[in-house]
Amino acid sequence: MERKSVEVDGIAASYLTAGTSGPVLLLLHGTYWSRVWQPVLEDLAAAGLRPIAVDLPGLGRSDGELDVEHASVPALAAWVTRFLRALAIDGPVYVAGHDIGGGIAQQLLVDGQIEVSRLALVNAVMFDSWPAPTVARFRDPAVAAVTTPDDILTARRASVIAGLARPASEQEIAEYLDPWTDPRVARSWLSLARAADNRYTLDLVPALRASPVPKLLVWGEDDTFQRVEYAEQFTRDIPHTTLVRIAAAGHIPTENNPQAVARALIAFFA
Repeated sequence: MERKSVEVDGIAASYLTAGTSGPVLLLLHGTYWSRVWQPVLEDLAAAGLRPIAVDLPGLGRSDGELDVEHASVPALAAWVTRFLRALAIDGPVYVAGHDIGGGIAQQLLVDGQIEVSRLALVNAVMFDSWPAPTVARFRDPAVAAVTTPDDILTARRASVIAGLARPASEQEIAEYLDPWTDPRVARSWLSLARAADNRYTLDLVPALRASPVPKLLVWGEDDTFQRVEYAEQFTRDIPHTTLVRIAAAGHIPTENNPQAVARALIAFFA
């Protein structure tokens, strides 16, 4: 596993990858960063896949800074398309998305700018399941106007602890929080929160229903941010969808049961 970067729109985009051959598996994060995919990356590569976990612009280890206009699901999906083209990847690709990254993944499938041949959603946003209250409050202009980078760091700390849903060492929490100690990244995250709008995923439903592309849901079934009931609804309403439940895995099942998540993704993609 190694961290690399490529220039997109004149700005360095950072990504984690492992393996040098095999089908490309694009891994998208949401309100966290590429760190959520780290526990499964090497297992995916060992199975013959080429996983690429990108940090969205202004977030994680990527340069730049997001504003609200460029932080919406459609805008980020367009950016991801340019990222893949910067890597000379024109498709077909496999795509997996966590949290809001799942909304971006659905948008990529529907847009058709890059051929998505299989789609996996891991505790992802869908329908009207989002934004979670901890994110939605920042959509209020009055709240956003008085929110400081320190406020965001405090909120992100609470979210990381809740998302892990298990005892975590201070070192592990600090590792997750490290990007948000940069005020630029904190401001980008605030733009992501302000742009969070479930109309984007609701608008995708008709096209998802018509899509023949195989879809997999991998779900930490005790998630309090993205409840498993939404995954069940997606499985009922969207054809060609399979749901794999992971017990006691919280909102970030790649952290709490990486072996089970990797097995599910490998069985689906490899």
